[in-house]
Amino acid sequence: MTESEAPEGRRLHRQRVFKGASILTGVNNSEIKCIIRNMHKDGAELKVSIDSRIPPEFLLYVPVDGIAYESVVRWRKEDRIGVQFTGTKPKPSWHYG
Repeated sequence: MTESEAPEGRRLHRQRVFKGASILTGVNNSEIKCIIRNMHKDGAELKVSIDSRIPPEFLLYVPVDGIAYESVVRWRKEDRIGVQFTGTKPKPSWHYG
């Protein structure tokens, strides 16, 4: 798929996935559970509770991958958010998962 053929103006095709993940914030080491609906090397679409308060930047920890992605929110629509990955980190030591 070329850049001009990518749906919704996306530069990269996102692979559909169904992975459990956690949005980890620095506020009292809080955690918000979410589902990754699709993903590529630079970002992902997440399904979250519609009333969740998601900060503009956070760590997205994906247990099955063993990776914490540094993430920036790029769009929001009801119970879905699109994030761009800006880097990775080891799983925070305070996270039990």
